[in-house]
Amino acid sequence: MKATIFNPNPIQLQLLRIFERNNSEEELRELQMVISDYYAKKMNVHLNKMWDEGILDQKRLDEINQMDLHAWLREQKAAEQNS
Repeated sequence: MKATIFNPNPIQLQLLRIFERNNSEEELRELQMVISDYYAKKMNVHLNKMWDEGILDQKRLDEINQMDLHAWLREQKAAEQNS
């Protein structure tokens, strides 16, 4: 078995410092919500920018709603590996 080398980035180091002490399940859920909210806000900013630039519109949202996004992601990864 090959050993995995842990080479943390600054975000991972900060999180490790936070978890040096024992945290409760409630604290874990709260932290998960904070992180989820953070990424949701970032996504909304990006989506609003795409909407304002005309890249995203209701027609495209309807198309995305009908897509199998898991299959689409697999196709994207396969295309990246082949290029």
